[in-house]
Amino acid sequence: MSKNRLIYLPLGGAGEIGMNAYVYGYGVPGKERLILVDLGVTFPNMDTSPGVDLIFADITWLEERRDRLEAIFITHAHEDHVGALGHLWPRLKAPVYARPFTGTIARLKMEDQGQDPETVRFVEPWPNRIAAGPFQVSYLPVSHSIPESSGLVIDTPVGRIVHTGDFKLDRTPIVGDPFDPDLWAEVAADGVKVLTCDSTNVFSPNPGRSETTVGPAIRQLVERAEGMVVATTFASNIARLKTLAEAGRDAGRSICMLGRAMRRMIEAGVESGVLTDFPKVVSPEEAADLPRDKVMLIVTGSQGERRAASAQLSRGKYMGLSLAAGDLFLFSSKTIPGNEREVIRIINALSEMGVDVVSDDADLYHVSGHANRPDLSRIHTLMKPEMVVPMHGEHRHLREHVKLAAENGLPAVVAVNGTMLDLGGDRPQPVEFIETGRTYLDGAVQIGAMDGIVRDRIRMALNGLVVVTVILDEEDEPLGEPWVDLNGLPETGRSRAALSEVLEEDLDQFLRRADDRTLADDDKIEEAMRRIVRQSAQTEIGKKPEVVVVISRLSA
Repeated sequence: MSKNRLIYLPLGGAGEIGMNAYVYGYGVPGKERLILVDLGVTFPNMDTSPGVDLIFADITWLEERRDRLEAIFITHAHEDHVGALGHLWPRLKAPVYARPFTGTIARLKMEDQGQDPETVRFVEPWPNRIAAGPFQVSYLPVSHSIPESSGLVIDTPVGRIVHTGDFKLDRTPIVGDPFDPDLWAEVAADGVKVLTCDSTNVFSPNPGRSETTVGPAIRQLVERAEGMVVATTFASNIARLKTLAEAGRDAGRSICMLGRAMRRMIEAGVESGVLTDFPKVVSPEEAADLPRDKVMLIVTGSQGERRAASAQLSRGKYMGLSLAAGDLFLFSSKTIPGNEREVIRIINALSEMGVDVVSDDADLYHVSGHANRPDLSRIHTLMKPEMVVPMHGEHRHLREHVKLAAENGLPAVVAVNGTMLDLGGDRPQPVEFIETGRTYLDGAVQIGAMDGIVRDRIRMALNGLVVVTVILDEEDEPLGEPWVDLNGLPETGRSRAALSEVLEEDLDQFLRRADDRTLADDDKIEEAMRRIVRQSAQTEIGKKPEVVVVISRLSA
């Protein structure tokens, strides 16, 4: 009989930041009982995934083994950890566990997709334990940029795993749980076999700062402002929202929140009890009737999202409110790599209005929610694990975290998505490589990244599209000339003639010369017409467009 093993398999979140989904398993190889930690999303961009709404991890491997999946544990309520739950849960159908604030958001995700919200079960933190097959799982409170973030203490038959989740060492986080070294030491007292650890800020050389450090700078900035003040940050950073709102209130301004995601987070915070004493807010209609120097807007869209409040304000008016010269716009956030272009577009649009834009280049108005390099070393020392498995980071972050672990005398390995590790020995050992990828939410439909749909969309965007229509009669003879419709292409080319006419003339000549065998075969006609269009377009405009050929045959 095969020996039991303890495995770890990231399906998302390892080798990238976002789309977190981590599998742990214990049992006979190929028959392990499994748990899943987090089920998040990442966000598309027009360069690589045009038209896509959300991106999920490919959970095919887990779906095929869902009869062995004991439970899903959500560490916190950021989109990259919970955003895919409602979309993908029907393919897994396992119990979902979360602390109350996270669970409130998770239930909303389930409701949004027509799933039963009661599937999400609220749990209390350490030392409360949830039995899940061979695992005993407890929620370890951690500080992060959203309330009730948690690591997981996963007890297995061969030792304890501590899965940190996203965390920082903040003793005064304003909202949410403070870092409690005594609690971490208590967890470590019985021995930690594996520390699966956040790697996001492994390159940041200084210890992380507390959320309380940004309050005075924000308060001073708001007090000095003369016109309307607008501030944006991550909608989930409730502590920052409270700091911003209090700064506005103390400066004698009425607070108005713009953005559904932000209002949802505040409501969830109040409902779950993690948020108290939030300043009173006014409606957009009430704000519009107040003097500009008595209003502070707190809005969504810190990452340049086109439909969020920040972008809409930069384009003119949103919910009856607009910006004017002399107003102040604060980005109390860091721009996530990849979002720079969209954020700069908003900043420039605001600048053209005469709005003074303050970003956080000097680290005055934002602090990270992730542990920096010295903080990670402190956790290595505090937990004293037998091994470290870096997670939540791009490849460069994981690799650097392996180096940091080695400096601290701990074995570690880079395990990107699809790398199955055996954690049962003295060091993490790769044992299998699973094919992983991405699933796109395209409108209301989930499609595979390899299905070709997005690839075709990109090719049409790059090259344009020509639709060719030809009609053949019962004798396989052309009925009139073929005609073309151009999409995303110039009307004239090098010959100065209309591009459509040039293409139609070349296609007509082909039909006139084609033999009976070719005219009787749709595949041959389509192949030849596609080649002619691409060659003629290359000559005329220097591009080879995508070509769709529509052949209609009249029947007797």
